[in-house]
Amino acid sequence: MSTRTRAARAERAQATRQRVVASATPLFVRDGYVETTMAGIAGAAGVAVQTLYLSFGSKAAVLEAALAVEPDDQPNGWLADVRAEPSGPAALRRYVEHTAAQVERRYPLDAVLRAAAADPEPAELLARTRRAALAAHAQAADELAEKPGFTTVISVQRATEITAALLSHETYGLLVVTQGWPLQDWTDWAAHHLAVDLFPG
Repeated sequence: MSTRTRAARAERAQATRQRVVASATPLFVRDGYVETTMAGIAGAAGVAVQTLYLSFGSKAAVLEAALAVEPDDQPNGWLADVRAEPSGPAALRRYVEHTAAQVERRYPLDAVLRAAAADPEPAELLARTRRAALAAHAQAADELAEKPGFTTVISVQRATEITAALLSHETYGLLVVTQGWPLQDWTDWAAHHLAVDLFPG
């Protein structure tokens, strides 16, 4: 098989995965994890069920891929912005804004995942997503700790845990979804309280 043929096949496979994820997302949100079937996803995406299993392996893997989708205009995420900003509070604000937008985007699927967590596969996926979120917050805290004025009162680990709590899907759900806060109000609130703890000067 030539290099060009392999590349074309890989592009087709990637396009199929993207189509499946785009088709599965509204089904998960509308019907929930349990009621959404692989046959339903395959039908919505216009692919054979066998192709779906070959591409993803399981329904949980489809949901995981949907949760991982990021906008095309944010290929580098938050890290470059945080590193480029010399001011600690301003760098923190950039991270909060990025994370708040990500939480808003993922919240409907995260709610689907939490609702299905009585089943083993969704429960394991939920645990993985929470570990990944905590790892991202830990990386952010490590970056912020290099900025002038970072707190000497609390540890980087504690800063990570505070950040994870304020920027969690659960806190977003309580304040934005349940209480009706605008996203900007939640973002401003989280940025303010994190700045008090992480850059108290």
